[in-house]
Amino acid sequence: MPTPPLPSAAACTLHDAGQDWDAIRVPRSVGLATMAILGPRCGAVVEDPLSSAVYYFVPVGTATDWDVTNTHALGLGATVTIPPARRTAGPGPHWRMCPGEDRLLTDPAALRAAIEDAFGPRVGEDRKASASA
Repeated sequence: MPTPPLPSAAACTLHDAGQDWDAIRVPRSVGLATMAILGPRCGAVVEDPLSSAVYYFVPVGTATDWDVTNTHALGLGATVTIPPARRTAGPGPHWRMCPGEDRLLTDPAALRAAIEDAFGPRVGEDRKASASA
């Protein structure tokens, strides 16, 4: 019996950010921890194994003021590789959290807080001291 061909990234499409959504690129390890922290507040998430990153979708305009360390905001002029609707495993880009009727966008404030929690305190930073400041 022949081995079935592996899915390719060929069925993926490039979509422009800054029109229907902006995207936030997060390193994979932190991005997956962020998903767990967000729980049901998490919108759709694409994982791209090639770049070892995950992409969160946020409201248009979020990229303009986004300044979270070790993440990259994608707005006007950027593109994101979007997998087919039912691709939930690699190889290639796939959905870690599929979009639903009302589950595409993640609230930027919740995303920021979850990413900061996932990264943990910076070296030498005392969480109690920074919380009281």
